[in-house]
Amino acid sequence: MPAPDPRWDPEMLAFSAMMEEIGARHPPIELCPPLDAARATTEALNIPLCEGGPVMAESADRWLPIRGRRLLCRLHRPTHGPLPVLVYLHGGGWVWNSIDTHDRLMREYAAGGCAVIGPDYALSPEAAFPQALEECAAVVRWVARHGAEWGLDTSRIVLGGDSAGANLAMGAALLLRETDPGLRLRGLLLNYGVFDADFTTPSYAEFADGYFLTREKMRFYWDCYCPRPADRLNPLVAPLRADLRGLPPVLLHVAELDVLAAENRAMAAKLREADVALQYREFPGTAHGFLRALNHVRAARDAAAEGAAWLPRVLG
Repeated sequence: MPAPDPRWDPEMLAFSAMMEEIGARHPPIELCPPLDAARATTEALNIPLCEGGPVMAESADRWLPIRGRRLLCRLHRPTHGPLPVLVYLHGGGWVWNSIDTHDRLMREYAAGGCAVIGPDYALSPEAAFPQALEECAAVVRWVARHGAEWGLDTSRIVLGGDSAGANLAMGAALLLRETDPGLRLRGLLLNYGVFDADFTTPSYAEFADGYFLTREKMRFYWDCYCPRPADRLNPLVAPLRADLRGLPPVLLHVAELDVLAAENRAMAAKLREADVALQYREFPGTAHGFLRALNHVRAARDAAAEGAAWLPRVLG
C-alpha cells in the first residue's frame, strides 16, 4: 500500500491505491528472471491507462534495420506534411514496458506539433548494456539520415524519455556527441530519469518503500541492465558522471516522492553548471511514473502539456 505521507497529491494517492488494487488481481511481479510473466502483467496493468487522448492523423508501426535486426518503432503524426520529430524512449527499468504502455504519452507530445517515434528497444537482462543504448542512438542516426523518407524534418530532432528511458536518452545524446558531431539535437525531454547508480542518496533513504518505485526494484533493474559494477562508472550509463557541456536545451520533470528525486536535482544543478539551457519543474506529491496516470492525475496532464508546449519552442 502507499506509504502514509501528508505530502501525497490526493489524486496521485488515489491512483496508487487503485493500481495496488488492480495489481492484486494479477499474479505477483517477481523480481527474478525469466521475466516473461512479469512483463505480461506490466503490459496488462499499463496498456489500459493509454485510453483516450489526442487522435493522430497517422499512427503506424514501422520497422527499422538497426544493428543487424529489425527494430519495431511506433510513429505518431498529428498532421500530414514535413514535421520535426521527437524520438521518445519508454521507461520500465530497462526490463519491461513497451511502445504500447507509453502510446498515450507519445500522442500527448505529438499533439504539440511534431512527429513522435518510439523505438521498442531490446530489454534487459537478455540484452544488457550497451545494446539498448546503441540501438537508441542508431535510431536517432537513422532518423537524421533517412527520416525524410517518412516525411520528417531531419534537421529538427529532440530526444526524450522517462525513467530508464531518460537514462537512455541522456546516454545516447552523450554518445552521439562523440560519434556524430554533425548531428545536432534540438533538445532533451527528460522525465524523472535514472542518472546514477548511487543507492545512498537522501531520496533513496526517504522513499525506499511505499512510493511505487522502491530501492529493491532499482537494485534489481541495475543488476539486469548493468551487471558489471565497473560499467556503472561509465558516463554513458551514469550521466551524472559525464561532462554535460554542449548538450542542447533540456526539459526536466521530477516527481517529489521518488527514490530518484535527489539524482534528478543533482542533474539539474550539473546542467546549470555546464551552461545548458534548462527548464525544470518538480511536481509536488507525485510518485515515480506519474505520467502514466494521464486519465487520473491532473499533475500528469500538466506535465504532458508543458512538454508538448516546450517542444515547438526548441524545435523552432
